[in-house]
Parts: sequence; structure tokens; C-alpha cells
Amino acid sequence: MKMIVQRVTAAKVTVGDEVISSIGRGLCVLIGITHTDGGKDVEYLSRKLLALRLFEDENGKRWQKSVKDEKLEILCISQFTLYHRLKGNKPDFHMAMQGEQAQILYQSFLKRLANEYDQVKTVFLVLICKSIYKMMALLQWN
Repeated sequence: MKMIVQRVTAAKVTVGDEVISSIGRGLCVLIGITHTDGGKDVEYLSRKLLALRLFEDENGKRWQKSVKDEKLEILCISQFTLYHRLKGNKPDFHMAMQGEQAQILYQSFLKRLANEYDQVKTVFLVLICKSIYKMMALLQWN
């Protein structure tokens, strides 16, 4: 599994003009799943994501607090394109886990986050399928 983690003041996912999900201050996380991933990867990355110290403390000292410490929100986005390779000028996604299998593992990742963190703060979890090409994550960076 791969994660790209971005601190955000706000983030939202839209399809066309419809907002699918949005959060305030917290983390926007793109998650890629490959064909060799399993339960141990889910456990490791969910634990790391919640413990990752990306925020400053009350004295302004950087890299002291986690999303869990600060009780912030998390927007997770399944992103199979993280496991792409270029073959000439064409992208190849054969390293990404296939549809149904990936959805099961992704859902187990989301459930683990919800169980280890405040379920209210992890309500904003989104599954992006390969068939939705117009999906965009619009981020306002810190």
C-alpha cells in the first residue's frame, strides 16, 4: 500500500458539480493498493497515519501533534493510479489490485481507521472507482 498524505485547511471531492465529500482542517490521503497487499499492510498504515506527527503544538513547535491528537478530520481517497507505470507513452496499472479485491481491502482500511479513531471524524471517507474519470480532489493547502 502507498499513501500520499497532505495537510489541508479544507478538502473536497467533486464529481461534475456535485460535492461527494468534504472536510475542514485535517488530512487528505490518497491510498493506492497493490496486488500483494493484505491485512498487515492495512494495520501498519492505519496505525502510522493516525500517529504521524504533522501538526504544531500549542507553542508553535512543528511536527509535534497527530491528526488524532488534534481531533481533526481525514478524507481518504482510493487511488489506483498510485501504482501506475509508463509503457512508452501509455499508463499501465497492472500493479494495482483489481476492483472487488481492492474495494474489500480499502473498506477494511476505513473500518480500522474508524475503530482506532473517532468515527465521526472518519465519516468523510470516499471510494473512487476506475469508472469515474471526472472525479477531482480540490484542496486548499496549508
